[in-house]
Amino acid sequence: MTGIDDLLASARSVLDRVEPERAQKLQAEGALIVDIRPHANRLAEGEIPDSVIVERIHLEWRLDPASEWRLPEVRADLPVIVVCNEGYASSLAAADLHRLGLSRATDLVGGFRAWRAAGLPVRPGGTPAVP
Repeated sequence: MTGIDDLLASARSVLDRVEPERAQKLQAEGALIVDIRPHANRLAEGEIPDSVIVERIHLEWRLDPASEWRLPEVRADLPVIVVCNEGYASSLAAADLHRLGLSRATDLVGGFRAWRAAGLPVRPGGTPAVP
């Protein structure tokens, strides 16, 4: 049996995790920031401008490069930065995206809260998730 700490360490071993400032730079260069936080958190705390909101339960279908339900911009070489509240669930999610062939998928160290604490731009929250 594997515990969550082991799962998290294993997930992070395949990721080139990014700090908030680097994530902002990568976004400006074309990386897709995907926010998987629950609606209540996004509504209360805000969202990263130009991020795409994808509920965690739909993530693999919307970001699998081979899926008929993928977002139109998704391709195997697309840099993707997954964002959760504090950078734990996003590590697990980004590792799942690696298994789907998105070799440049990663996550944001410290999550949305680290982005906000770094003083980076935040828009009002509550954007509907991609259906």
